[in-house]
Amino acid sequence: MDLATKLHSTFFIGSPFIDIVKKTKPSLFPGPPHPSFSSPIKATHDNNSLKPSKPSSLSTSHTRKLSQLSSKLSALALEEGTSAVLDDIESLFSENLNPEFDRRRGSKGSISGASSISSGVRLENISKSYGDVTLLNNVTWEVKNGEKVGLVGVNGAGKTTQLRIIAGQEVPDSGNVIKAKENMKIVFLSQEFEVSLTRTVREEFLSAFKEQMEIAGRLERVQKAMEKSVNDLDLMGRLLDEFDLLQKRSVDVDLDKVDEKIDKMMPGLGFSPEDSDRLVASFSGGWQMRISLGKILLQDPDLLLLDEPTNHLDLDTIEWLEKYLGKQDVPMVIISHDRAFLDQLCTKIVETELGVSQTFVGNYSEYVLAKAAWIEAQFAAWEKQQKEIEQTKDIINRLAAGARSGRASSAEKKLEKLENEGLIEKPFIRKQTRIRFPEPRGSGKLVVAIQNMEFRYEDNVLFRNANLTIERGEKIAIIGPNGCGKSTLLKLIMGLEKPTSGEVVLGQHNVLPNYFEQNQAEALDLDKTVLETVVEVAEDWRNDDIKGLLGRCNFKSDMLDRKVSVLSGGEKARLAFCKFMVKPSTMLVLDEPTNHLDIPSKEMLEEAISEYSGTVITVSHDRYFIRQIVNRVIEIKDGCLRDYEGDYNYYLARNLDARKKELEREEELEEKAPKVKAKSKMSKAEKEAQKKQKVLAFQQNKAKSKPAKNAKRWN
Repeated sequence: MDLATKLHSTFFIGSPFIDIVKKTKPSLFPGPPHPSFSSPIKATHDNNSLKPSKPSSLSTSHTRKLSQLSSKLSALALEEGTSAVLDDIESLFSENLNPEFDRRRGSKGSISGASSISSGVRLENISKSYGDVTLLNNVTWEVKNGEKVGLVGVNGAGKTTQLRIIAGQEVPDSGNVIKAKENMKIVFLSQEFEVSLTRTVREEFLSAFKEQMEIAGRLERVQKAMEKSVNDLDLMGRLLDEFDLLQKRSVDVDLDKVDEKIDKMMPGLGFSPEDSDRLVASFSGGWQMRISLGKILLQDPDLLLLDEPTNHLDLDTIEWLEKYLGKQDVPMVIISHDRAFLDQLCTKIVETELGVSQTFVGNYSEYVLAKAAWIEAQFAAWEKQQKEIEQTKDIINRLAAGARSGRASSAEKKLEKLENEGLIEKPFIRKQTRIRFPEPRGSGKLVVAIQNMEFRYEDNVLFRNANLTIERGEKIAIIGPNGCGKSTLLKLIMGLEKPTSGEVVLGQHNVLPNYFEQNQAEALDLDKTVLETVVEVAEDWRNDDIKGLLGRCNFKSDMLDRKVSVLSGGEKARLAFCKFMVKPSTMLVLDEPTNHLDIPSKEMLEEAISEYSGTVITVSHDRYFIRQIVNRVIEIKDGCLRDYEGDYNYYLARNLDARKKELEREEELEEKAPKVKAKSKMSKAEKEAQKKQKVLAFQQNKAKSKPAKNAKRWN
């Protein structure tokens, strides 16, 4: 039974009390009142009697009806033997609502922060420290209606902390979070998504409508209270008014449209109508993530905060999510290490580095180019200023005590002016980390052979008559929708699962597999330290080299003796990755290796795999990652293995459906690309930015082509 049917049967036709009072409170039955309706009965409560608040407005017939109602309710009470009032009856009334429920019914409040904005949210000079570590230092940026902001930075840079500050889950040490309106509905999908495994899919989606469900529950409790309070007309009048108020509120929050919204959302997420009554626990992790995403999207937020939304999603669902979010006008802030996802969605990139934020207009690829140009121009300007300072100081030192002390004084004033105007900071350039997989003697030509393989899981046939041969040096991506058997295929190759029929064998000559599971971090020993975790599996590695590897994965020296149990989810994932890196192998088997890795770590892994001479078999939904490393694609579809003997672009060209989707994405990116604007239509900010770029470019070219003419003038 759906919510609308349940509400109708529970509140409108399911009680003998309803039939008696229909004529007295016509606005309540059989359906919701119009929002502008005003009940003709306003009860005052004196000596257990129902009296109209405006006696002159009620006719004699109304009084007669009240008298008849009193008699009928008393008879009903005697008939049912229910004269006791609920002990917690007072908790049913709106004046005793919890503050959160009352706040949702209230009007808009004042804007938080020091200034106002027309839409969205602005972070203004936000600072946040944990102990002696300053995570955020005067961070300022904003997101407006229609904007999709991508937050980028290494793991631990403070991206999630900024989302938590916006959502009100953390309080900054200083600064303001300025909102366009106080009662903004801000929804936050965290990295560790939560679903209740004991609920059905529909029940889990219903849990997204907290206010609606609270109203529905209160309606049901008020009705039961009315049925048990028929002797107390004073209380009955109050309950009738409360019931009327709640029904009006149910109209305001579209209580009757909850099921409609869920039914509309489910097909887009890939759920069939039959899935409504299935337990959440019966779905894989990827499908549970879809449920969590659906709950977020059902709330119609004013601001959407997404922390790694593409984790656990297959390619089809990622593409669906891109299209769905791309059509929304709601402002959103996205933390993602999926570069293709950021390219497709984002209109602005905010980078957080060393506690400082910097905003770049455009998607991720445009940010990379703009950041490189900024670093080059900033470094040239810094270098030029440093030379000017050195020359000025040299003049001061040489001429301060001589006859030309006047020139020294002028040079001192020039130096003082430079310092007062602000010195140009040297741009921070992160060192490119390089890692290598240890490789023993190479394997034989044949690495994996799958012949006539069939695999069943209970009544579900994942593979039927599957055949595949993998040879030395091949780098293979296994793709397909969630639940098709990608991870199972890796486990069959590793011998962790046995085929129902057929065979899966490894080559006989020196095939040494190294397996990175999707949930590798969960298998870590929580009682060991960070350093002990890696040392125990490393062969022929010196401790200093292991510490260097951990350092390149952002484990500082003071973290090496920490227990694994106190690490965050991302830190555990990086530690599992380090443990994987030190094990010698001739075949890498990777199940979603880029989950929880930041973009620099992904680039580091891509380079290491590209230079690895052994065989690589990977399951990944990161399109950018796949493009960089593979030379063969295996698609799992309808229990069969479809072989594309080429890279990911070759797969797109041969797979018409995939190619069509890729062309659509490219067209959308072209439409979003910034167009050349006429000078008259450029904003003031754009003109200033263009002017600064020209000045920096001029200074850079001048510094390269023109020698320092005055460098030796005073020698």
